[in-house]
Amino acid sequence: KNMAKISRYLELFDRDYKYSIIHNTNGDVCGHYPRKIVFLEYESSDNNKESFESTLQISRLQDLVNRSKMARCRGRFVCPVILYNGKHVCRSSTLAGWGELYGRTGYNYIFSGGSDDTFGDAEEVLEDDCAVRNNDSQLFDKVRGSDIKLLKYLSVRYICDLMVENKKVKFGLNVTSSEKVDKAQRYADFTLLSVPYPGCEFFREYKDRDYTAEGLVFNWNQDYVDAPLTIPACFTKNLNINWSEYQSWDLVQQTQNYLKLLLHIINSDDENGLLVHCISGWDRTPLFVSLLRLSLWADGAIHASLEPSEILYLTIAYDWFLFGLIFFFCFNFLKHIVCDKCIFFFSFLCRCTFVPERQVRLEAVRELFLAAYSSTVGLKSSASSPSGAISGLLEQFARGVGLRGTNAII
Repeated sequence: KNMAKISRYLELFDRDYKYSIIHNTNGDVCGHYPRKIVFLEYESSDNNKESFESTLQISRLQDLVNRSKMARCRGRFVCPVILYNGKHVCRSSTLAGWGELYGRTGYNYIFSGGSDDTFGDAEEVLEDDCAVRNNDSQLFDKVRGSDIKLLKYLSVRYICDLMVENKKVKFGLNVTSSEKVDKAQRYADFTLLSVPYPGCEFFREYKDRDYTAEGLVFNWNQDYVDAPLTIPACFTKNLNINWSEYQSWDLVQQTQNYLKLLLHIINSDDENGLLVHCISGWDRTPLFVSLLRLSLWADGAIHASLEPSEILYLTIAYDWFLFGLIFFFCFNFLKHIVCDKCIFFFSFLCRCTFVPERQVRLEAVRELFLAAYSSTVGLKSSASSPSGAISGLLEQFARGVGLRGTNAII
């Protein structure tokens, strides 16, 4: 089944793009990423798929991935997932803290017999082993330097951090960090945006309120919440949003405004890409990656040849499969980004009037999803049954995360 799923999403990417594969056989690069990671090189048609060459070399990219995988929480390295007008939208987790970094370095060193391909040859590893004991900053320079090289190779300039905290703290220890609080300011060359967005625990309230996001406001006064909203003025002046009121927004308004911001960023720069991440990169991150993919698709800007059932399959299989708790909210939220008040992709280019086709396309995706979700996970719905492929995919998802019945899902 996994091979069939891989074959299917590769086929869907192949419709509109020339791509290469970042190999992650047996999860040896990252156990939480697909075994075949798609690197989109350029948009193509059947007639010109071989007429252009990518400016990036897949062998160099694979090497940078291998060297940078230690830098981020759970090894979830910076991964390009959307190609839009030649720019990469990437996803990852946040930066690993000293506890995870030291633990993973020691584990890999011991169980590799004294060598670790993350840092090259054995001599380099021994040097870093001394750095762990004698100078903390050298190890961070090494792994975060590799992470920065990967970001720059992908021409990523903007980093949007969805964490509501500066560092994740458990049992009094800093278990993860983030670019915005890197003491050495290694990420000073990037434009950092702190856009705090509540995590999966908050979405239990969404479920308890019968999946109603209107009027649901996050409690920003909790002790662990210490990351303020920080957005450069160049991205706020044209959006007609009062960002100082973000703590009063309900879940719908906050998600709409953050999505407007992300779309504005990728449309404001003709050359540089964007990284989106939260803590582990498997709830809030796929939410916004999936919404970006669907919004741009609805405007005909990416995946131009895919039908609603096909883009739904692609984003579930590639952006969401085996990820977590705010999966349902993502697709149910599509009803909030179909209207003219949302001002999405085309309005950034011409402030043009509402495009009815966008609403039709997004509503088709949402109806397909709700029908498949209710038939596999357990929501009550009168919608007609969708294609068997999507139902089968959701059935695997439901088994994988233990979702059964309306009392168990979020």
